[in-house]
Parts: sequence; structure tokens; C-alpha cells
Amino acid sequence: MESYIRISDDALLINVKVSPGASKSELAEVRDGRLKVRIAAAPEDGKANEELRSFLAKALGIPKKDIALVSGEKSRLKTLSLPVSAREKLESRGIGE
Repeated sequence: MESYIRISDDALLINVKVSPGASKSELAEVRDGRLKVRIAAAPEDGKANEELRSFLAKALGIPKKDIALVSGEKSRLKTLSLPVSAREKLESRGIGE
């Protein structure tokens, strides 16, 4: 299985597949090299992207400002940049490599 996590230039890059319009925001499984994240926001005017950043910040206990969208602004397939320290937090939630 291909990992959804990689480290580049002192940043943790994660590949995600976002499912907007869910009943609640939650982390799902890792499939096809991407972490699936269900988001309780509509995919309009950047609302789902903002909810994705807010949800991950809260779930991982890191500041929202430390999560950046690297690619996929208008796609369900996205790459996010997080602090390297977030890797341990992902793994502690059972969704690491």
C-alpha cells in the first residue's frame, strides 16, 4: 500500500481525498495512497477547504495557520502541508503508515 504521508523540506505532506457535504466531519480510511476525510461543508466558495483545515487542526491539536493547501484547491484530491510533528498525532489516531 502506498503511503499518504511524505516529508519534504521540513514539512509533512499528506495526500487526502475529501468528501464534502457529509453529515459530520471525520477521518476515514486510507485507500489508494490517500487519507479519506469526510467534511460537513459544501464544496462552494472554499467552504470545504476551510472546514478541512479547521477540522484537521482540531483533530490533531495544531494551529489552523500551520495547515496549508499545497494543491487541489478545486479538486477532491488534495495535498496539505502540516508540521512534521503532526505525523505522531496521525499515527496515534491509528491512521499513520
